[in-house]
Amino acid sequence: MVFIALLALFTLGVTILSEGFGIGAISTSFVKTLGKTLCLCLVALAMDLVWGYCGILSLGHMAFFGLGGYAIGMWLMYARTEIIVVESLAAAELPPTPQEISDGIAAQIFGVVGASEFPPVWAFAHSLPLQLAAVVLVPGLLALVFGWLAFRSRVTGVYLSILTQAMTLALSLYLFQNDSGLRGNNGLSGLQNLPGLGDMPQSVVSIWFLWASALALGAGYLLCAWIVSGKFGSVIRAIRDDEARVRFLGYPVEAFKLAVFTVTAVIAGIAGALYYPQAGIINPAEIAPIASIYLAVWVAIGGRGRLYGAVIGAAFVSLLSTWFTGGQAPDVNLGFYRIHWVDWWTVLLGLSFVAVTLFAPRGIGGLVDLIAERRHPDRHGADLGPDQGALREKEADQ
Repeated sequence: MVFIALLALFTLGVTILSEGFGIGAISTSFVKTLGKTLCLCLVALAMDLVWGYCGILSLGHMAFFGLGGYAIGMWLMYARTEIIVVESLAAAELPPTPQEISDGIAAQIFGVVGASEFPPVWAFAHSLPLQLAAVVLVPGLLALVFGWLAFRSRVTGVYLSILTQAMTLALSLYLFQNDSGLRGNNGLSGLQNLPGLGDMPQSVVSIWFLWASALALGAGYLLCAWIVSGKFGSVIRAIRDDEARVRFLGYPVEAFKLAVFTVTAVIAGIAGALYYPQAGIINPAEIAPIASIYLAVWVAIGGRGRLYGAVIGAAFVSLLSTWFTGGQAPDVNLGFYRIHWVDWWTVLLGLSFVAVTLFAPRGIGGLVDLIAERRHPDRHGADLGPDQGALREKEADQ
């Protein structure tokens, strides 16, 4: 409830300070940055649930994020292009037929890759409800099939991470091809222009997306908190700590892992569907494996195994990245060399990840633990098991 209250106050404060509904103290571009940051916090929640709580280091969750963006982007691009084509054909002597309109839309969208017909993947691009369903179903089904094949083979540890990374790489390489049906390297653009709302200023639209992103983040946080708070949460923590023991106790380990993997993929897809209309463009580079590696770094810096830690890490790194790479951070002149943060930001991020891993494994979220005095009690010498033979000191250290 503390998190939800802070999120509500943050959203209200940005709305009051925005150009669209408030006093104009915050620019529209920065409101979009904040809205995109909330979406990144949501996908970081998904990553923390699958990695921090279940112990599955997935290097492919940004692929699900990108698929959600492509799903909603197809409808946005189709609907916006349809309006343009219909207006251009309205001056003709004879009213255009539906086929002429469809051909005109296809030529407008795919002319950049030398095509003039809709590929099969665009079969439902005209329907907003079906594309919204695709935002959930496409990432969910991909995660379900991939997870079922991987978990039933009992692939774990670094091997599973490599498999998820290979899946992401294969998907991004496929989308780079012009015949993939998604415009290859050009991607989908103009997504910030909502169909039918051409006269609506971006200052207002940005606030709408901020509200939607905040609502999704709040709902996602409540869902993840509910998942980890009950018996299900205890089981996935046990799988993270000792998978063999959980399997020996009779729990269907693969089913639990598959459920977490699929649910988090759906959350990532929803986050992507809200992110890319605010970014305005999506291309296959957004699905490259490096994006998923960045996601793991955010969660590690924020403190994995803590939902608020994932949110803090994603927000902190995202906003800091915007500051460093946007040219706002002053260069540092060392005399013999001048540090341009645009070039050195990724190095700084990597060093931060190493430093957190070595010296502060609880991440930034560990500071919240200290403030809230949530230290683990000193249980040395106490009965930690159901019998007198429990390994008291060893289990207390862990």
